[in-house]
Amino acid sequence: MFEALSSKLNGVFDRLRRRGALSDADVAEALREVRVALLEADVALPVVRDLVNKVREGAVGQEVIRSVSPAQQVIKIVNDALVEALGGGEGDDGKRGIDLNAPSPVPILMVGLQGSGKTTTSGKIALRLRTRDKKKVLLASLDVHRPAAQLQLATLAQQAEVTSLPIIAGQTPMQIAMRAMDVGRRELYDVVILDTAGRLAIDEALMEEVAQVKLATNPHETLLVVDAMTGQDAVNTAKAFQDKVGVTGIVMTRIDGDARGGAALSMRAVTGAPIKLLGAGEKLDALEDFHPDRIASRILGMGDIVSLVEKAAATIDQAEAEKLAARMQKGQFSLEDYASQLKQIGKMGSLQGILGMLPGVGKIKQQLEGANLDTAILARQAAIISSMTLRERRTPDILKASRKKRIAAGSGTSVQEVNKLLKQFDDMSAMMKRMNKLGQKGLMRGGLAALLPGAGNKRPF
Repeated sequence: MFEALSSKLNGVFDRLRRRGALSDADVAEALREVRVALLEADVALPVVRDLVNKVREGAVGQEVIRSVSPAQQVIKIVNDALVEALGGGEGDDGKRGIDLNAPSPVPILMVGLQGSGKTTTSGKIALRLRTRDKKKVLLASLDVHRPAAQLQLATLAQQAEVTSLPIIAGQTPMQIAMRAMDVGRRELYDVVILDTAGRLAIDEALMEEVAQVKLATNPHETLLVVDAMTGQDAVNTAKAFQDKVGVTGIVMTRIDGDARGGAALSMRAVTGAPIKLLGAGEKLDALEDFHPDRIASRILGMGDIVSLVEKAAATIDQAEAEKLAARMQKGQFSLEDYASQLKQIGKMGSLQGILGMLPGVGKIKQQLEGANLDTAILARQAAIISSMTLRERRTPDILKASRKKRIAAGSGTSVQEVNKLLKQFDDMSAMMKRMNKLGQKGLMRGGLAALLPGAGNKRPF
């Protein structure tokens, strides 16, 4: 979401690094470029003005000019200003995600415009509460205007393995809400998620309906769902809902799209409500907590290793990973193991998203785009392996032309793709064997160079 802004800010900082010692004029020029970058990223003008002023206060002065690494000092000042704009900083209480600190059943009211991803987000939150927080969740659709809206939520509830409120034709949103809360109390649910109707635009009827439901159910959380792709319109929508209904938090969806990121930077300052969750993709598990410090790090190209580790811990099968590691240590690595690795990586989401969490990857963005990194490639490789027989997967040396043609036809790919997969597998197998031969001491002594073909024949300087 922040790719364009991140690229421009890193360009500014790279120029600062090359200058070594900075003058007031250097800092002023850099701040002008930062201001332009923020405006082009669709950040609201008052937010840009406030952010640049804070950076100027910290960056202009002898402390930065005479610093050992002045460019790094400026980057830290910009980082602190971004964290504060995103809702972090000194006043941040550190609480992330949904607040469930209330008597059961905890009502959560979902509001927003039509098409913002509100119903899908309701399903995502239900899955998250069931799996991560071990809560008993009831989903209820209050949308009686959009055709099949209630059926859509019922389908999502089934996928998330939670209960959806039975549909009774002819009931008003208020009646559905009251019935949901009654069922929640009688059947001892921990959380009741009320998915309200949306509109294509903000109008009095929408606000009146939401306000009445809120008054009747007294929700502990009122979450506004906004589409990050709509840019400044998302900020305007959030401000309108905050002024007329009042929201406790914001969920930004489609952050994996080609959005400029200004909405996220503007949201907290304009509405006063914190961004609590981020939705990246249609899958029900594609929901993450919003961490201002981590987002600021991503914007400045410093990566987000903490989120990457958390994502890996949540998706990778520990027992399977340990079993695979043991096989690798013995020098045993088959195409079945390779397929298992592909499956584990696929669970973590898009490769571009994973790489975006690594420090410094922004600098090689063009090369990565040229490499055509996509989970679809992993799916195709998995399909190729699935089209092989058990004997072929365990002894790939027997794969000759006729077998490759059969595998390509069975997997809907080409012989060239089959050959490419086998080449990658051979390279990985060769590296595993070298690792096993060198042992832990050899690896520590030779480093990564010891794994490269022919490296053992080269004498150290």
